[in-house]
Amino acid sequence: MRTELHVPSDLRFLRIVENWLLGSLELEIGDYVDWPRQSNRLRLVLAEAYSNVVRHAHKDQPNLPVLIRLELKDRDIALEVWDHGQGYDLSTYMAPSPEDMQDGGYGWLIMNRLMDKVEYRLQIDGRNCLKLETSLPEAKKA
Repeated sequence: MRTELHVPSDLRFLRIVENWLLGSLELEIGDYVDWPRQSNRLRLVLAEAYSNVVRHAHKDQPNLPVLIRLELKDRDIALEVWDHGQGYDLSTYMAPSPEDMQDGGYGWLIMNRLMDKVEYRLQIDGRNCLKLETSLPEAKKA
């Protein structure tokens, strides 16, 4: 299954983005995985990715669209979030340390902990792509 969503850069659309992703996946695999647990994980990752685009890449430019692509093969999920911002230089990323009381930087850490693979590519045809991949475990038999 493949699907995509074009959505404005506005946090008021976050619920729509979440419902699109989770609704699409639940239709396809809801009975085959521990859906409550997996949906919470995917909701958090998507909320972090989308809100980063809105707050940072497209800051004060709600007219710029965000493209979100979803591909599902069996239980393998690939999620791409495309933006039109300047991009983020990952070589400058500093992982947060609790004792430093750092305000930002937790999103990248969260996405890397919750997904199997996180890849960020700068300036592909004038856009940036955050690609998130995971393989969902089968539901445990009761």
